[in-house]
Amino acid sequence: MPLRIVEISAPDTESETIEKIAEDQGAIDSWHSAKNNDGRRTTSILVHLDQQQELMDEIQKKLHNEKKWRIAVIPVEATIPKPDVSDKGGANKQEKENGNGKAKKIVSGTITREELYTEMEKGARLDLNFIFFVIISALVAAIGLVRNDIAVIIGAMVIAPLLGPNLALAFGAALGDRNLMIAAVKTNAAGLALTLLISALIGFILPVSLDSAELLSRTEVGLELIVLALASGAAGVLSVTTGMSGALVGVMVAVALMPPAVAMGLYLGDGLTSQAYGAGLILATNIICINLAAQGIFFLRGIKPRTWYERKKSVQSIKMNGLFWLVLLGIIVLLIVLRDYF
Repeated sequence: MPLRIVEISAPDTESETIEKIAEDQGAIDSWHSAKNNDGRRTTSILVHLDQQQELMDEIQKKLHNEKKWRIAVIPVEATIPKPDVSDKGGANKQEKENGNGKAKKIVSGTITREELYTEMEKGARLDLNFIFFVIISALVAAIGLVRNDIAVIIGAMVIAPLLGPNLALAFGAALGDRNLMIAAVKTNAAGLALTLLISALIGFILPVSLDSAELLSRTEVGLELIVLALASGAAGVLSVTTGMSGALVGVMVAVALMPPAVAMGLYLGDGLTSQAYGAGLILATNIICINLAAQGIFFLRGIKPRTWYERKKSVQSIKMNGLFWLVLLGIIVLLIVLRDYF
């Protein structure tokens, strides 16, 4: 089980309270720094990954009225001596008694919402880096599709600039964070529009052949694609929530957004609307399934706001967002079935 050091810089008068919280939460170890000139003291708490969210929530509850405090989370590569997993705060513990004596479920292996928010906010950011990645990925995908070069296409898949805003949209819905959701929608729309524009111009201006096997495969959509997209989207969110972002590379390839978007643009630029329609169905299926799977995993992993009021807002957001994507998925299924018959 990965370890974290949670550092809390707070007024010295709160040091005993923080130490008591660490003890109650079953921290592996804790230590203090000397008092700073501004009256603050830093308490460092060593915890397992599945302990840190509850620990940080409790500390925030105690310190929210203070003016000068800050929490920082530091990943731990190794510690000596090795912590005993049989301790009361060990990695194999799944339930903990709260103050009322009721069993409180702890989701094992999930990084904190604060860490997730930092990652998701980056994915929802519409800046020059995102635009450059979209342009590069679109050009690489277009070359790979036209040349029927799977290695080049995979390169475009791995860049995957459109995956970030879609995961951020689902995360924003899980927290009821309207600002994050709006930013994610804007970034996603801008990325898709730029991709379609670039690929349509290539299809319209350049004398390229659009009959390669890889390109034509991006127009063939079936119901099995929905299962693949849902499974891949779920795997992607699991890799993010457990801090194993390296597994995202496989997800980027399995449920790629850029190749079908580029294929759609190429066909539109060349006036081949039937093929563009097929590629558009694949693109829409992947986007819908990624968001649905992501929202489901965030819910199952217990990703939710800290306060009661924020949780109330998030419940409404989850219901509306989930219903929206389910309706769209139903429409996509209908369109796929009708396309097979006509």
